[in-house]
Amino acid sequence: MSESKIRAFDSLAWAYDSWFEQEGRLIFALEVEALKQVLPLLPKPWIEIGIGTGRFAQALGIDVGLDPSSQLLKIARNRGARVLLGRGEEAPFKDGSFGAIFFIVTLCFVDSPERILSEAARLLKSQGKVVLGLVLKESPWGQLYQREKETGHRFYRHATFYSYAEVEMLLMQTGFSIEKVASTLFQYPGKVNHIELPRQGFSADAGFAVILAGKTIV
Repeated sequence: MSESKIRAFDSLAWAYDSWFEQEGRLIFALEVEALKQVLPLLPKPWIEIGIGTGRFAQALGIDVGLDPSSQLLKIARNRGARVLLGRGEEAPFKDGSFGAIFFIVTLCFVDSPERILSEAARLLKSQGKVVLGLVLKESPWGQLYQREKETGHRFYRHATFYSYAEVEMLLMQTGFSIEKVASTLFQYPGKVNHIELPRQGFSADAGFAVILAGKTIV
């Protein structure tokens, strides 16, 4: 992640976190339920790269996190996570340190998804998994965020959104193959008002996709 993006998240840390207490409360609950679909399939230990303020880690039982924003990590520490300041592209861990690595709304903010996924392959054990939580480009939510990016939104102007096919290709190029997909957030932007069950498989109508991929290069 570039220095300009890190400074942006440092300056907006509390605003970012407060979104989850306001209009993002129900959206967050839906996303957590979709992520829980893959937890039984994951070897331990776990780490979240791009842990942010630690909300997902706390909800999912992820003990360790890495993030380049010191201000986000201040909030994550208060949620009980063991966190380190650092970049996922150059993670300060030995080869084969983890059973599963989570990237939850992280891939769209990194400068090189290929580099960070290649680093994830290094950090994982031979049967390790990556879990991606994504807003995909073809979804109604992805289209909305792309428009907001183009008008200079304080968060999304730093994001790059990818299609399902692009994510699948990135994973293949960095030594992973998709094993499971769960989709949620079928309600349209501005109209989220009830809990919904995650659906198995990829859907272009879903605002949030969870992709589990296994390591193919050992």
